[in-house]
Amino acid sequence: MLRLLWQLGPATARQVHEAAVETRPDMGYANVLRLLQVMHAKGLLQRDESARAHIYAPAQPQDSLQTSLIKELIHKAFAGSGKELVLAALRGHVSKKDREEIQELLKREK
Repeated sequence: MLRLLWQLGPATARQVHEAAVETRPDMGYANVLRLLQVMHAKGLLQRDESARAHIYAPAQPQDSLQTSLIKELIHKAFAGSGKELVLAALRGHVSKKDREEIQELLKREK
């Protein structure tokens, strides 16, 4: 839902549903609405209730939220070690092409 809202910008549940169905045809409107409501309750989304159809928007920009989620994941699952997170990601979750790009990036950073 967050990825869709980052792409769409502020949107109604109906608009989010229409976008979600393009990749997940089985996604029902009620499920989308419920997810948006739960995400709003958790502080992930803002909701403008001034119109009949509520408008949902991410509470944080994409890069900011992703950074805080990564920090939380490193702390909780990898005992605070960014290196362990990277090693775990490299163990089968990265394509050969991505691996080559990462190696190039590391070479440039030296």
